[in-house]
Amino acid sequence: MTAPVPDVHAGAGVQRAAPATRRVLAQAAFEARMILRNGEQVLVAVVIPVLALVGLVKGTFVEIDTDGLSRADFLTPGVLALAVMTASFTSQAIATAFDRRNGVLRLMATTPLGRGGLLSGKVLGVLAVEAVQVVLLGAAAFALGWRPDAAGVVLALLGVALGTGAFTALALLVAGTLRAEAVLALANLLLLVLALGGGVIVPAERLPGPLSTVAAWLPSGALGDVLRGALVDGALPLVPVLVLAGWTVALGALAARLFRWH
Repeated sequence: MTAPVPDVHAGAGVQRAAPATRRVLAQAAFEARMILRNGEQVLVAVVIPVLALVGLVKGTFVEIDTDGLSRADFLTPGVLALAVMTASFTSQAIATAFDRRNGVLRLMATTPLGRGGLLSGKVLGVLAVEAVQVVLLGAAAFALGWRPDAAGVVLALLGVALGTGAFTALALLVAGTLRAEAVLALANLLLLVLALGGGVIVPAERLPGPLSTVAAWLPSGALGDVLRGALVDGALPLVPVLVLAGWTVALGALAARLFRWH
């Protein structure tokens, strides 16, 4: 007669993956820590926008027509838009491109986190970094005399969310299709071009010639206009919101279709 088989609990000794939400949040925290611990990325994402704000508000080397507003009230929304672009596009594109080149993305995609969880963690990590940016920039701007429309502060969060979606999708599109070295050069160059002529800090209608028309339809110009409308006028301008939402959908679809994991 054979000995009876002991009744072993089905899950004993088996390690189960954490719930999907916990995995994504853990990845988001990791992404945010990696950005904030990297000196170069902190310089680009936090230090440069703060210095740009202080220099533009206090400096007299550039004459700016503020439409009767204080320089702090007029310039702060644009600098906030620039900060969103640095965190969601430049930093994310470079970090993702080198993770892809080094095989990190391919490895992470095979874990229980999965591709969707990895990308969701990246977006949430960017939002966490942007929260730090907004607090620091807001404190600096307030010290410089910035007094935003109270109702517009909440509305501006919609602009930040749409801008983050659009520029994170652009970052993933670039990082997932080009070599890491090309992404490093392109991301910094594109940020510079958009900052100077993309309607971010200076409204699109004030740019010279046909550039004013083009900039208004770029994600950078739309983001700047949305934040200026919210924080200065206390209302969301419809056309820039639709333009920004359109870029978010279009770039997200392209990134999902063309992104290569290795």
